Amino acid sequence: MGANTTGGVSFDTEDETELILDSLDDFIEREVEPIVEELGDTYTNPRKGRHENGRWTDELLEAREEIRRRSAEGGFYAMNLPEDAGGEGVSPVTWYRAKKHLASHGGGLERYVLAGPEGPKPLLLQAEGEQRERYLEPTVRAEKSTAFAQTEPGYGSDSPNMETTAEKDGDEWVLNGRKQWITNAPYADFVQLFARTTPQEEVGRYGGITCFILEREEYELGSYNNAVGAEGTQAEIVLDDVRVPEDRVLGEVDEAFYAAMEFLSLGRLELGAEAVGYAEYLLEDATEYVTEREAFGRTIGNFQQVSAKLARGRAKTYAADAAGLKLAWKMAQDVRTVMDSSVLKWFATNVLWEVADAAVQVHGANGLAEEHPYMDLVHQARILRIVEGTDEIQLNTIAKTMGIVD
Repeated sequence: MGANTTGGVSFDTEDETELILDSLDDFIEREVEPIVEELGDTYTNPRKGRHENGRWTDELLEAREEIRRRSAEGGFYAMNLPEDAGGEGVSPVTWYRAKKHLASHGGGLERYVLAGPEGPKPLLLQAEGEQRERYLEPTVRAEKSTAFAQTEPGYGSDSPNMETTAEKDGDEWVLNGRKQWITNAPYADFVQLFARTTPQEEVGRYGGITCFILEREEYELGSYNNAVGAEGTQAEIVLDDVRVPEDRVLGEVDEAFYAAMEFLSLGRLELGAEAVGYAEYLLEDATEYVTEREAFGRTIGNFQQVSAKLARGRAKTYAADAAGLKLAWKMAQDVRTVMDSSVLKWFATNVLWEVADAAVQVHGANGLAEEHPYMDLVHQARILRIVEGTDEIQLNTIAKTMGIVD
């Protein structure tokens, strides 16, 4: 597997990428589906797969970890990372297509075949020496999982104003504060946690923030943040005079926010790919339903109000996919992608929201039934419009690139 650096934009799927997608299908059929089948209603019924506080049961968590490990062994899990970090060095275009393809299976445990928030991200590539051996490499191999801890109770989109602090005391850093809505916090072996190390008035709004690696036993896990559609996956992290040695700084002191900003496009590319994949899944399922379901002597797809919903969804999903491919291609050329990534993140997630709502609507009461996936994906669609930058942040970013706002 190698990076594609060809100069022209192509909407064709390269042979190498096609092989990867086919291999992913084979892997899901061979490795994932038997695990899901064995779980039975522990997986399909959220009341049986969660504890009272929202935490996943050991059985469900082990299934997730087994899928991650097998995927890493097969060379899929973190294949977008460079080969010298244990990945396969596939291009952003291939990674986009793979993420989208995976989501088109419906968003179950299959999502853990490719690295998500629990897995290695480019920020972790800053790890050096023992950090690579202890954190980066085991995470690439899916032997450990991580979390990205930036959001706070009062600061989500305005994260540079974070109140979590880290003060130097001899050869240690002392951290105090609270992080909230941290995905995979309940299960992470370590977190990449952002704290202010120098006041804003001395270094500016985006300077003075440092990323630290904290191991699970070093911080307190607060309450579970059981957002609808993400039950059991997020929790608070509480820091009360937590001490870590100097060698737990990831990257450069005071430079973490700038480093994180460099990888924003990748996160938005991944979420855009997932949104497009989920939309394609819903459209395929809904199309099959409306061409078979009959009412008033004909299939309900023949009613204009029904057909128009799905036709609009198809057109918009098509356009969102084109935006995703263009962003991925520009990332492969290593050119500026601020506006492109915001366009994709905003447009694709809103398209999914519209498609998910349409899928529920055309199914009528069946769309609301617990045993069907439609409402699950409505919840996912709503979540995706907030994480990695809200709708409002994306539109503001686009307006800035247009020179409309300061």
